[in-house]
Amino acid sequence: MSSIDLEYAKKSFREYLSAYDQTDDKIKLKRVHTFCVVDAADYISRHEKLSEEDHQLALLIALLHDIGRFEQLKVFHSYDDSQFDHASFGVKVLFEDNLIQNFIRTREYDDVIRQAIAWHSSYALPPIEDERTLLHCRLIRDADKLDNFRVKATETLEAHFDVSKEEVQRETVSPNILEAVRAHRCIRREERSTHLDMWISYLAFIFDLNFPSSFRYIQDHDYINHNIDRMEYQQEKTKENMEEIRKICNDFVLAGQCIFC
Repeated sequence: MSSIDLEYAKKSFREYLSAYDQTDDKIKLKRVHTFCVVDAADYISRHEKLSEEDHQLALLIALLHDIGRFEQLKVFHSYDDSQFDHASFGVKVLFEDNLIQNFIRTREYDDVIRQAIAWHSSYALPPIEDERTLLHCRLIRDADKLDNFRVKATETLEAHFDVSKEEVQRETVSPNILEAVRAHRCIRREERSTHLDMWISYLAFIFDLNFPSSFRYIQDHDYINHNIDRMEYQQEKTKENMEEIRKICNDFVLAGQCIFC
């Protein structure tokens, strides 16, 4: 039986959030995101048939993964990690300030939780030898990306880009961005030149997914087609590029469901 009491952890998490402005739209967005990542972690854990202990641990990590975001938003009102590394701050709050004891009484999972939160938003994972730690680092990264697809599918484009949809639709795909998609790799922040490049970089999250069920989730929600079709691209070359990106991404998602077939 797992020593993790998720309801106790959720109660403590809501108490932690009470110190932040609940009317702030960015705070509300991250609160919703947190619980949706918990749902995504639950989906992956069930479909990958994790043990009950690892299932509960995955949900706890999902609950805590963005705990550093709330202070970032309070101080900077921004998600820009160049000003404030929310993952590192989350680790500090939990393990240097010892807030972790408010969410789980045992210390046996501390190193797994610490590493999973520390690396959840990095471009790539470092070498990790411990199998359980690697499992949970991969799982939280997938769950976070799955909910980011939901966010990109539902929020207004204007809110996301801080420019009009019409302006983004007039943009072109930078050659290096198209090459990254062709190479099946994620796109670094500094590689992006346009808002459309940024949009494509979110589609490229699929190239870092780790579990067949994550790919199945993307396909079941039709996120690739939906997010590409949110815009009416104005330039013919851009239309051609986006159709190529659509095919590459959809083919990759389909193949990803059979990683271990």
